[in-house]
Amino acid sequence: MLKLIFLLVVGAIMAYLSQNNLMLVPLHLGTYTFSDIPLFYIIIGSLLTGLGLAFLIYLVHSIFTAFAMHGKDNKIKQGNSDIVSLTKRIHQLELENERLKNNSTVIEPQDSNAL
Repeated sequence: MLKLIFLLVVGAIMAYLSQNNLMLVPLHLGTYTFSDIPLFYIIIGSLLTGLGLAFLIYLVHSIFTAFAMHGKDNKIKQGNSDIVSLTKRIHQLELENERLKNNSTVIEPQDSNAL
């Protein structure tokens, strides 16, 4: 619904511009010259060109942001796997510490699935 309202407002602005800017003007683009173009075409064309360039800049920025986030996600995953492996090692060391405290000579089987 908000998009429809926005399109209606933009359409009303364009209709207003087209009624009040009917003057024919020449357009110079480098060495090319276009004569007798209504002024509202130039206004609307420059508006659309600016919006297109802004969208392209936004798109490039979002692509670089996505790459940066992907790299940070990989670092987080690697950090989490390091935490899991260190937690497993701590658990094994705690078991060995308890065995040494009790002067137990029986070697308990190592559970590779244990934390």
